[in-house]
Amino acid sequence: MGETPRSRRPDAAGPGHPASSTSRVVGVTLLVAAAAGLVHAASSAYWGLGGDWLLETLGERIVTTFADVRWLLLVVAAVKVAGALLPLWLARRGLLRRRPWVALLWLAVAVLVLWGGANTVVGNLVLAGVITPDGGYDRPAMVGHAWLWDPLFLLWGLALAVALRRAPRPR
Repeated sequence: MGETPRSRRPDAAGPGHPASSTSRVVGVTLLVAAAAGLVHAASSAYWGLGGDWLLETLGERIVTTFADVRWLLLVVAAVKVAGALLPLWLARRGLLRRRPWVALLWLAVAVLVLWGGANTVVGNLVLAGVITPDGGYDRPAMVGHAWLWDPLFLLWGLALAVALRRAPRPR
């Protein structure tokens, strides 16, 4: 009936209390993850609607292959929006660390970190001349993947991993 006293509610601990700093870390990292995902989603939606700015950072081969079905990027954008906002929605409802959500979110972390990390590293090694692909490479695409799109995937995954790791376990 009456509200539980603040001292007995771990989710509403006062300033300086360990639960309070944990909640802040989880909240900030979830916002960082969502922002990275939403930037990806906005780009996909923009290209899906016919925009061309930064399109060359995807790579000429990809652009040519999907030129007649760019609308598919709207589907990709919708998936990215869902992936970016789902963890925030789950956290708001206290479900962030509940099965099966936690398994799905850790799978997303693995994909984002492995894909984003590998492509960021390889792209930068190519740009630095450490790796020389047979037949050359598409420089604008390599720059886009090494310095923008894949680091955003990596940031998205790492921020989500921190949030999941720091989120309180359900009782």
